Amino acid sequence: MRHGLRSLKWRSRCITQKLGLLPSAPQVLRRERVRQSRGYASVSAADLHFGQPLYETHPHLLKPGELTPGITALEYAQRRSKLASKLPANGVALIAASDIKYRSGAVFYDFHQDSDFFYLTGFNEPEAVAVIGKTDHDHTFQLYVRSKDPKAEQWEGSRSGAEAAVDVFNADESGDIKDIEKQLSRIVSDASEVFTDASPSTSAFSRFFASKSSPNVHGLAKILGQKPVKPLRGVLNEIRNIKSDAEIANMRKVGQASGRAFTEAMRQGWATEKEVAAFLEYMFKRNGCDTSAYVPVVAGGENALQIHYVRNDHALRDNDLILVDAGGEYGNYITDITRTWPVSGTFTPPQKDLYNAILATQRTCIALCRASASNSLDKIHQIAETSLKDSLSQLGFDMSGNALETLFPHHLGHYIGLDVHDTPGQSRKTPLQTGQCVTIEPGIYVPNTDRWPAQFRNMGIRIEDSVCVQDEHPLVLTTEAVKEVDDIEALRA
Repeated sequence: MRHGLRSLKWRSRCITQKLGLLPSAPQVLRRERVRQSRGYASVSAADLHFGQPLYETHPHLLKPGELTPGITALEYAQRRSKLASKLPANGVALIAASDIKYRSGAVFYDFHQDSDFFYLTGFNEPEAVAVIGKTDHDHTFQLYVRSKDPKAEQWEGSRSGAEAAVDVFNADESGDIKDIEKQLSRIVSDASEVFTDASPSTSAFSRFFASKSSPNVHGLAKILGQKPVKPLRGVLNEIRNIKSDAEIANMRKVGQASGRAFTEAMRQGWATEKEVAAFLEYMFKRNGCDTSAYVPVVAGGENALQIHYVRNDHALRDNDLILVDAGGEYGNYITDITRTWPVSGTFTPPQKDLYNAILATQRTCIALCRASASNSLDKIHQIAETSLKDSLSQLGFDMSGNALETLFPHHLGHYIGLDVHDTPGQSRKTPLQTGQCVTIEPGIYVPNTDRWPAQFRNMGIRIEDSVCVQDEHPLVLTTEAVKEVDDIEALRA
């Protein structure tokens, strides 16, 4: 199998077919058919157009052999092989790409690929379906995509097409997504079991579903009704949860770029939350990120008591703290950072006391993110609760009853990777393993009520880093975002 090596014969075929010198592509393209010699002159792949950056067209973004930034075509093939190894004999997995989401009318949101689909294919276009099947020797990979269409591409941008699905993305078979129902009927009928998380509301599959309660059941619902169907989520979580060296390198890159943006933001004075949000988005991209990983929280003063405050439309006051939860994205991999700092550049004594209590807890918990300690996220959360309770008691807080639940209402951390909350459903009760990436984010949010010491009321402080679990020592992915009190204050001195 070739992994990411575009053949000159394929490049010639694409150009020649584009010029109308060859008949249109067959309904189903198979690797051995595309490989047949055609004898046409070689053309540079840089002159071709695809639905996403490739090394030949964007050498400033990708290195030779990479299918997406930092990840080679070989690694994508290995991921598919690993998934197939967990399927029963003749089992198949069906994974759909995301669809374009529309804000209103023809106005669309930025496209974001389904993370499972991207993890297995590297294909970053909408309206596509991947089929991975287990065979006696290894696995088969079929990728059904939108066909090349000059008129549509004039409006919507380039598409890669079925030929590229075979030669660039290494599918064994490809075809037009419009024919997927016919192809899936054949694939499913030959399968022993089908693994999918598809539903009537799942992207590219939705149009092929009908309600099973409908008197006229048709489409994929009817096709899947012929075979045992099992969820794919748990199987994929096992694979995605342990990050490869290349994935960790991507996450370190985006963590470094995002951390530097945070430190630069702390260095400056700001009048409004909106200014901070705009500056960070700009700096993420300037530092090499593709985009922001999520809608940022930029919360001045009492707004920080709202965990997911995203209006970001208030003015900032000199005596307040500002809590910022944001991160960049690179090659679809994300980072997650929260920092809290004084708007004025200098902590008041009460702000410093509460901040240092939370920082000490965070340091303790990060140190426990090593495989040799055999701690789970839930266990580290319990340690954080004990640490915070003791520290807050020393600061004069009444920690009886439900005090800690009120002041620290969220979990200490979650898994990260292609998603901000990666591998949904993954248990936080199992011991952390080398290669898992998590957040560590203790926070205290003090309501403005008589129960709490007056000097701390309306303060919200959270400190969060992205961390990769290693055997003996954690790797902090976001260390460029300063967090020591002296370092923060020195930025504005």
